Amino acid sequence: MPQTVSREEWLVARRALLDQEKDLDRRRDALSAERRRLPQVKVEQPYAFDAAEGRVTLVDLFGGRRQLVVYHFMFDPSWDEGCKSCSFLADTFDGAARHLAARDTSFVAISRAPLAKLAAFEERMGWSFRWVSSADSTFNFDYHVSFRPDEQSTGEYNYQKRGFGMPEAPGLSVFLREGDEVFHTYSTYARGLDHLIGTYSYLDLTPLGRDEEKLPYGMAWVRHHDKYPG
Repeated sequence: MPQTVSREEWLVARRALLDQEKDLDRRRDALSAERRRLPQVKVEQPYAFDAAEGRVTLVDLFGGRRQLVVYHFMFDPSWDEGCKSCSFLADTFDGAARHLAARDTSFVAISRAPLAKLAAFEERMGWSFRWVSSADSTFNFDYHVSFRPDEQSTGEYNYQKRGFGMPEAPGLSVFLREGDEVFHTYSTYARGLDHLIGTYSYLDLTPLGRDEEKLPYGMAWVRHHDKYPG
């Protein structure tokens, strides 16, 4: 528990912390600027995906906008439901997608599970964001979020040859469109996704924080939102 002090003492401590928070904000802004200066790579592969309206290309997923954010949602073709940790993030996707569209940016989740499984799980969870299947594509493998059996311990994940121990891994990729040409500008994985989790942002403001230190792993407490008691 935090130490109990007078209001005056609390204000001294809070103002000192505010200085650190402002410094972090400035450093985060500088890092974001560096991220925007990353070079880009032209996407040469003619990727195609299964969507509700039929077969679509990567260019189609932009919906006429300049930018595309792709969340690599862990959903192996053999699974009956999507990853609970990815679902933890996905609970914020619908609201974000509407605001991103206002900034010339489209959002889509992509998984290897067949479209029928994605649609059934999306209906169960009450989501409506765009979600397509890369089942007949190498897209997930090329962006290092899916692993064949012989790659699960040695494949590249988070820019290291360490594998992931599972057939699917989480990640996010960003693409830019110039006409019909698409460029890959950014991808992030693992803890790089942390700041996208709204619930963690709230918990990080509380005195008990995430309170995960004694759990088997960080997200052991997380459930699909329809599986919490009460």
